[in-house]
Amino acid sequence: MERRQRDWMLSIVVPVMNEEAAIARFLEAVDRTLGDAVPRLEILFVDDGSTDATLVTLRERAALDPRTRVISLTRNFGKEAAMTAGLDHARGDAVVPMDVDLQDPPEVILEFIRLWREHGYDMVYGIRGSRDEDTQAKRTSAGLFYRFFNRLAETPIPSNAGDFRLMDRRVVEAIKRLPERNRFMKGLFNWPGYRCTGVYYNRPARESGESKFNFWKLWNFAIDGFVSFSTWPLRIWMYFGAVIAGLAFLYILLLVGRVIVVGSDVPGYASLMTAILFFGGMQLLSVGILGEYVGRLFIEAKQRPLYLIAEDSLEAKDSLEAKAGLVDEASRTS
Repeated sequence: MERRQRDWMLSIVVPVMNEEAAIARFLEAVDRTLGDAVPRLEILFVDDGSTDATLVTLRERAALDPRTRVISLTRNFGKEAAMTAGLDHARGDAVVPMDVDLQDPPEVILEFIRLWREHGYDMVYGIRGSRDEDTQAKRTSAGLFYRFFNRLAETPIPSNAGDFRLMDRRVVEAIKRLPERNRFMKGLFNWPGYRCTGVYYNRPARESGESKFNFWKLWNFAIDGFVSFSTWPLRIWMYFGAVIAGLAFLYILLLVGRVIVVGSDVPGYASLMTAILFFGGMQLLSVGILGEYVGRLFIEAKQRPLYLIAEDSLEAKDSLEAKAGLVDEASRTS
């Protein structure tokens, strides 16, 4: 097996956007922890349309360190697309997606590697033992999300497990076969199955910069997760409609009985408006949920690429070396 080979490669996939201040500290931490611990190391940065000096800094680092590779996307496609680009181009026998802010400690990767190589796990994911760096509101909302998602989704995900994990090459190849455009990576990571285990770690505060995720982005992220891995939001309306239809039938029987017993009865304005507003709101809500799924079908049907690459430092380096080889050969023949 590849994991038993001595000359195996570890690829670290790092999506970045406007993170110029964090790059140097991240590379120093990775080199200090993993520099001598793995036979071959690839640090693959995916620049997701940065508007600061992130790309310039990455180019400089790639020129100095052959282990550093930079892929630049043509614009901001989002973190999920950037991570997908990294997985598509990573060359390692094992791949670790992680953030550049060092909230995912590189030291934990050593335990990932041990479990992967010595115990044969195909995927080892990190579980946040504490979320002290998050606000109380974020911790509460995260707990509710994992609880509801695992109750409703067809593919459960480990609670408090983010993107930080080690994946064997065959897991990466399986994920690369999943073509959907609306990508909820936490779910996609767990969909292939294989042998998995978790490692608990304490997540420190960010070394520099600030998170690009606000409440609105997290809310949309949660909706993407539910809609991508569960049909429950659609199915519930069938049960809701059946209950309402049953109650309406009972109410009809009650009205007919009252008319037979006490005579004609004129319904009141308040009860009529309440019924109209209630059922109108329910219909709009159900149409909105249906629209979420139809919209995703529309996006999938167009088959647009997930991302476009502006440059790849590895391809640029290979091109320069090829040109230098041609020049040397021409000079020798002349």
